[in-house]
Amino acid sequence: MNSPNVPDSGDSAVICSAKGCRAPAVWVLAWNNPKLHTPERRKTWLACEEHREHLSQFLGVRGFLKDVVTLEEWESADRDG
Repeated sequence: MNSPNVPDSGDSAVICSAKGCRAPAVWVLAWNNPKLHTPERRKTWLACEEHREHLSQFLGVRGFLKDVVTLEEWESADRDG
């Protein structure tokens, strides 16, 4: 699950991917564009509480959204795997 888009929380601040938002990210939205990426590939967007639903809907209507997990869960799975 390692992704260069999601730095370890010990690195620089992890902020929301919504345009203009500087809030801390608490969610990871894993997605994949099947026209561009292999089925197992996962790109990530980060979301704060306020923007999680909006970003999820944006990816969902395009059929790109694969998973939504907390940043803590994502980092834990990255360490375990």
